[in-house]
Amino acid sequence: MGLFSKREFTIAEEGIDLVEKIRLGGVDQFVLIQGDDVTKPVLLFVHGGPCMPVPGVVSRGQNFAVSISTKELVKHFIVVFWDQRGAGKSYHKNTPKESFRVEQYIHDCYELIDILRKRFNKEKVFLAGHSWGTIIGLSIASRHPEKLHAYIGISQIINWQENDMICFDWLKARAEKANDRKTLKKLEELGRPPYLLLKQWTDFRRPLIKYNSMVYESEKVKHPGMLGALKLFLNSSEYSMKAIFHTLYSSYNQTYTQELVEDFAKVNFKTIKRIETPLAFLHGAKDVHVDGQPVEQYFIELEAPFGKELVWYDNSGHMFHPDDTKKIEKFIIEYAEKVSEMLVV
Repeated sequence: MGLFSKREFTIAEEGIDLVEKIRLGGVDQFVLIQGDDVTKPVLLFVHGGPCMPVPGVVSRGQNFAVSISTKELVKHFIVVFWDQRGAGKSYHKNTPKESFRVEQYIHDCYELIDILRKRFNKEKVFLAGHSWGTIIGLSIASRHPEKLHAYIGISQIINWQENDMICFDWLKARAEKANDRKTLKKLEELGRPPYLLLKQWTDFRRPLIKYNSMVYESEKVKHPGMLGALKLFLNSSEYSMKAIFHTLYSSYNQTYTQELVEDFAKVNFKTIKRIETPLAFLHGAKDVHVDGQPVEQYFIELEAPFGKELVWYDNSGHMFHPDDTKKIEKFIIEYAEKVSEMLVV
């Protein structure tokens, strides 16, 4: 049990509300399945990180989940949150290090989709992802559109190397404005991306986080920030203090390998010109951690015969403002209804 174990909502008695162990890619992994009505469509949400499982099993009964709210979502879907290999409740110290590869995560997701389709007797599912989860999500959407009602990419990553270059320029400008010689020296040592070595990759992200690249705040806009995300774990009914330690420390050290960083450098969806499923990109207008400009350009050029939408959230960076997570929740509910109506017609 968590430190406070606080629930903000409960599921209807006739619904489904459980945490379950599932074997994916030869490794035991955990999912949270919540929904007031088991006849509703399945929505699988793929968290970011890779090792930061929010939303994930931690979200049981909690509304705010960094990139989406869930209290209304469970009334319209069978919502599945998945702690990916190495993350949260899916952390195991004996998970093979060589299995932390982009393609393995994609394969795990593909397996999970088929398990959910069979279990709930659904031909297709809705698939959503945030940040790192969008790499998995858009890969599935491009390869297996026949298994999806639609794909929703929240803070969609298009090209990892290009995004690192944009982040480098932003960070350098911020450090120069602050006369932060320590950070400027570190950037000079690192040089401009791409970063193909694990130490380069991690050394670059430390000052990014220091300059709050994940969160947007202003005089008028306040955000729960990193502490707000930590409170989700402390309030969780599913996480012990040991599990929280593994999430914040052990999981990171296990997940990020030299091979995974090399995989990141190869992520480039610009080579995919067409997606054969309804698609929406939702992005924080103030996001500097995953810049929105490449997303907008990709959206313009992408062929999407079943429809595409791009929505901006003005008060959010990479970790969305709670007001915007409610708007994202509302968008997905209405978007799913619209997609279903299109299929009926």
